Amino acid sequence: MAKRLFVGAFILFLFVMTIISGWKVFFGNNTENVASKLLTGDKIGVIEVNGVISENETISILGGSASGSRAIVKAIRQTAQRPDIKAVVLRINSPGGSSAASQEIGIELDRLKQSGKIIITSMGEACASGGYWIASGSDFIMANGTTLTGSIGVIMEWANLQDLYEKLGIRMEVLKSGEFKDMGSSARDLTEGELQMFDAMIQDTYQQFLDKVQAGRGDKIETEKLLEIADGRVFTGRQALNLGLIDGLGNYYDALDKAKELANLPNDAGVEIINGNEFWEYFNFPYKTNLADWLKTGNGWNLKI
Repeated sequence: MAKRLFVGAFILFLFVMTIISGWKVFFGNNTENVASKLLTGDKIGVIEVNGVISENETISILGGSASGSRAIVKAIRQTAQRPDIKAVVLRINSPGGSSAASQEIGIELDRLKQSGKIIITSMGEACASGGYWIASGSDFIMANGTTLTGSIGVIMEWANLQDLYEKLGIRMEVLKSGEFKDMGSSARDLTEGELQMFDAMIQDTYQQFLDKVQAGRGDKIETEKLLEIADGRVFTGRQALNLGLIDGLGNYYDALDKAKELANLPNDAGVEIINGNEFWEYFNFPYKTNLADWLKTGNGWNLKI
């Protein structure tokens, strides 16, 4: 009897999951999206960037998330092919992440902008580092007064476990084809040559970050001022406005209004979320962690911004 109940409950669970998945595929991440998808006429598209930025999107029911650049780029390209979408609100709630993934999204957003669509960034709790890289090319950037943003810089870090290995009696044996093949090994100190190579990588990535910000904000902030504040420091939204890093203060709905204004859309224009929240959110599982946990996210010695 108990076995039958378990099997029945499992089948019911699968049925409910199928219904919810089908609903999400067609209507997006919330019921607010339903009416907009059924309406015709010009509208605003919303693209969300939540969590640490990496190539692959990950959601954990135990907390923590990563925005996948591949999925976001796909959403941007879909938007570019939609003549009914005249403006895009880029809703970013991210502390940054992989430099390459952030750059990939930024490149596609530049192409979207060149196609003639208006791009408005709406910053959530945080839009820092790689999040700001993505936002910097927007036509208008809006943040809350207490949003954490900025953090223009590059970091590379890893753990040196040499002393721990020695205490545990672990000795690493390495065979390599060249001098630098095991750069960043946790079993030894860096050589002077390795330090120079890592520093060159960091400085090159940092310069690309600066180039991106200057291209998007060059008429809003002078180069000398940008270089002065581009040392990794974080700002509130109000501080960022005074510095020229953003254009206005307001929430998500204020950003929608600004998009309608710049795209000459009526007040009743539809709003469609192109990508959205993940499957597990229907069960109220947390998908975000606090900023402190976000900023501690790392993976080997990949370049992160």
